[in-house]
Amino acid sequence: MKKQFVLTVIAASIAASPSVNATNGYFTHGYGTSHKGMAGAGVAISEDLMSAATNPAALNLDYLNGKTGIIVGAELFSPDREYRITQPDFYAPEGFYLQSPGKESDNSLFVIPEFAIGKKLNDKWDAGLVVYANGGMNTEYSAPSAEQGTFYAGKTGVDLKQLFISPTFSYKVSEATQVGFAPLLVVQQFKATGLASFGGFSSSPENLSNQGTDTTTGFGVQLGIQHQFSEQFGFGVSYRSAVSMQEFDKYAGLFAEQGGFDLPSSLQLGVAWQASAEHQFLLDWQKINYGEVNSIANPLSNLMVAPLGADNGAGFGWEDMSVVKLGWQWQRTAEQKLRAGVSYGEQPIPSTQTLFNILAPGVQEWHYTAGLTQLVGDNSKLSLMAFYSPSKSVKGSNMLAPNQDITLEMSQMGFAVSLEWAF
Repeated sequence: MKKQFVLTVIAASIAASPSVNATNGYFTHGYGTSHKGMAGAGVAISEDLMSAATNPAALNLDYLNGKTGIIVGAELFSPDREYRITQPDFYAPEGFYLQSPGKESDNSLFVIPEFAIGKKLNDKWDAGLVVYANGGMNTEYSAPSAEQGTFYAGKTGVDLKQLFISPTFSYKVSEATQVGFAPLLVVQQFKATGLASFGGFSSSPENLSNQGTDTTTGFGVQLGIQHQFSEQFGFGVSYRSAVSMQEFDKYAGLFAEQGGFDLPSSLQLGVAWQASAEHQFLLDWQKINYGEVNSIANPLSNLMVAPLGADNGAGFGWEDMSVVKLGWQWQRTAEQKLRAGVSYGEQPIPSTQTLFNILAPGVQEWHYTAGLTQLVGDNSKLSLMAFYSPSKSVKGSNMLAPNQDITLEMSQMGFAVSLEWAF
């Protein structure tokens, strides 16, 4: 029964794996309801089973008292995405002008699942399975006819889904130090529509747009360590490797390297300060290396030197991103813990790259969060989280029609709930 339950939850997670999260670029702002309530901070602490998604060394299951623990949760996520187009004073010959005033994206409500199961093996080793989602590329701009639309090729948009399935192991080196490692199986899906007008720029126009959903897999690893310097101060660091994914063959004429879309590496480190018996403060820094992946980082200007889909083909022009996360939690009573957090990271899209990023306007910078955990039984606890990311915009020239400006804008909000229990 346990095995059947686990397989059922994983299958449901794959089916429901979303296309967007509260995002730093297209990385989620945090993993697990508890950590999301602190703006994703907490690489130095262990709150629950989902803490292992932030840092595999956080899989510390002493609190389960030898039982098996399970956590299941979901986030209801609502982003508003739009682009705005200026009306040019004149039309240059051969310019690729977009139609003003612009559009808002459809699909503004998503469900994001999370799941983990774990058990203490002995005094030194803990083991678990963690399943979570990533991805922040989803847009769908309607069109009244096949000849109309954002790029004059019908309904336009992209849909990227990424799911991480992570067997996780932690080892207690000493009373003060714990290490962890987690092999990663990544499953991702992608589809694009409305891009046929770029066929003249593509190395494979038949594999550029409207090819349905393509699925690829890849493998990576996540490593982590936590160390407690004293009762008041702890430190944690987690590194997730780059993941070499199979190519999206159906979109070999869109992404650089014949449909390549690897996952960039990321590093998160942080400190935890137990200011008093009730109050704890967390400060984390995260680096996301978007520049490692050509299909994400190559600038649109590469259209002039290489076709779409080539090794040096144009991409979204994203830059590396650094994020600072500040979290606080208050043990209000023995049964209840309250949380709050704020994070900031300079968004990764330069103003020169607005044209292609109509498809992926990942421009968010600030996230404000709140949350709580409430014991609801001897062996179970309920966690809640809410967040708001205020509107952020980026304005720049249409590279294919320089006297026309494009503005990308997005705001986000969401609510999450999870339940953890032991048996």
